[in-house]
Amino acid sequence: MLLSLVLHTYSMRYVLPAAVMMGTAPTYMLAWGAWRLLSAVLPARFYREVDDRLYTIYQSMVLFFFENYTGVQVIIYGDLPKNKENVIYLSNHQCTVDWIIADMLAIRQNALGHVRYVLKDGLKWLPLYGWYFSQHGGVYVKRSAKFNEKEMREKLRAQMKAETPMYLVIFPEGTRYNPEIPKVIADSQSFAEKEGLAILKHVLTPRVKATHVAIDSMKDYLDAVYDVTVAYEGTVDHKGQRKLAPSMTEFLCKECPRVHIFIDRIDLKDIPEEQMYMRRWLHERFEIKDKLLIEFYDAKDSKRRNKFPGKSVHSKLSLKKTLPSLLFLGTV
Repeated sequence: MLLSLVLHTYSMRYVLPAAVMMGTAPTYMLAWGAWRLLSAVLPARFYREVDDRLYTIYQSMVLFFFENYTGVQVIIYGDLPKNKENVIYLSNHQCTVDWIIADMLAIRQNALGHVRYVLKDGLKWLPLYGWYFSQHGGVYVKRSAKFNEKEMREKLRAQMKAETPMYLVIFPEGTRYNPEIPKVIADSQSFAEKEGLAILKHVLTPRVKATHVAIDSMKDYLDAVYDVTVAYEGTVDHKGQRKLAPSMTEFLCKECPRVHIFIDRIDLKDIPEEQMYMRRWLHERFEIKDKLLIEFYDAKDSKRRNKFPGKSVHSKLSLKKTLPSLLFLGTV
């Protein structure tokens, strides 16, 4: 009986956030759909401006639950600018919460509505969200030989023509790093060895195509590239082995006490233009990520674990940025 009560209380931690987020989604989609129809005869940039505002409202509500509700501590290292910029955001990929991490950084720059994703093609079939992400400026891509470079370039050029603010999130690994699927990690390491690249332990070998197309297509439009490394505290077992990163449900159940985010802002002039050289550059960036994560998870000195090297800031998100959206959407 007691165990049942404990399990019920635990499950309720995510039932409320999930109910609110999913319950407000249809209303949000109706409002957005009405604006999409009304703006059909207007210049594209007018649609984008209102769409970005609507996106900000909904995602601010989402962040209320993922930050204010969970009480997670967000620890930021490196150089996150205070002002919004047109950027490409490159990050390691471990779980679905990684999408939320991009929102966490963007809202701190007042750029939440500008977040757009490069996503694997299969995600376009997600109910409601799949189609909407594309309409918000997201790009769906297929892997390897099926990758359609022309289609991606055309989508990005259309965004630039409409003067769309860009916070384009790319996960170059192409899939999640999952310690419970060692074959994917082993295949990634074998490929790196075959290609004469450094073998990586805590990240997968990155794929360069989407990153190259994005940077090459928008090189005169972007202000910078953000190289972001994310680590979730509490993802090591009693033997010191890395565990699976938290799912959204687990995160909402407050299973992650702290998120550590290392940001390196890179000028476009420091990135090679040719794909062959950019591939090497991208791998070197992931070598840096790997070293940060080795320090985080495997440092011999236990006092150096569960943090990245260098100065950090505990960045607390004000309720002023999230609560109004929750109240608005919850009463509409």
